[in-house]
Amino acid sequence: MIETFRGPVADPGATLMHEHVFGLSPEILWNWPDIPEGWDPEERAREAAAKLDDLKAAGIDTIVDLTVIGLGRYVPAVQRVAELTTVDIVAATGLYTYDALPPYFGNRGPGTLFGGPDRLAEFFVRDITEGIGRTGVKAGMLKCATGRQGITPGVERVIRAVARAHRETGVPITTHSESATRNGLDQQKLLAEEDVDLSRVVIGHAGDSTDLAYLEELVAGGSYIGMDRFGIEFTSFEDRVATVAAMCERGHAGRMVLSHDSYCFNDRFDPEVVKRRHPNYHLLHISRDVLPALRAAGVTEEQIHRMLVANPREILSGGRP
Repeated sequence: MIETFRGPVADPGATLMHEHVFGLSPEILWNWPDIPEGWDPEERAREAAAKLDDLKAAGIDTIVDLTVIGLGRYVPAVQRVAELTTVDIVAATGLYTYDALPPYFGNRGPGTLFGGPDRLAEFFVRDITEGIGRTGVKAGMLKCATGRQGITPGVERVIRAVARAHRETGVPITTHSESATRNGLDQQKLLAEEDVDLSRVVIGHAGDSTDLAYLEELVAGGSYIGMDRFGIEFTSFEDRVATVAAMCERGHAGRMVLSHDSYCFNDRFDPEVVKRRHPNYHLLHISRDVLPALRAAGVTEEQIHRMLVANPREILSGGRP
């Protein structure tokens, strides 16, 4: 069974594996509640649910919400969205940083100024086994990240803690990687050191790369790769489609998942600027634009089903291809 905001489900159906419902800045909201973007929980929940209902009408059944600590995760707000939509939402746990840990963790643990035990894995396991906060919502995915800085000491602590939580619970791992520096390979190496089965790992944002040799090296390592930023056009739509099509032609549809990395509401970006610069950065882009383009490029229905339905089910449920 796969944990969601409304409880466990047997089959997630067509799934977008890397999305976000809300990205929030708590200290901004606490201190400047009249920010132009505005945060009315009920209004934003209804807006988000309407977007997810449109997604359901376009053929998508489930999203994995990869908003973790460091990205403004607030589970009660997403719970309200889940009450209002028929789309299933999978929660995640982990910590998002490219460099140092937040002071709560950075000042605790081996090698820190004050020492003590490293409680990161303990927190992640609790989110998975008991539920997040007092919500009862159990996480169904673990997440860690590396940026251009690579695996800093803080990032290494997170990755090793995610690995330990994975070993204890069996919950799969997804990452934020930096394709320009090929650091998905570094993530695989460190996770393997921690005895993680790399077939239970999604190397996120691999689709930012058009380097087929790099992508095939990630696949050869055993991981799934996230072609998961459709609509963010620093890599063009044409290049993203061509890369997925080429990987399918080479026999790798069984190791790819699709997504946008989009938000229903995110106070960290000016929505009008985002709309102008990335007009296709929304939840319907794959259904409306990407899938037709993949079909036109020779990707078969079986391969599309594999990337949207079968692979996510295997990742989330612990199955094997």
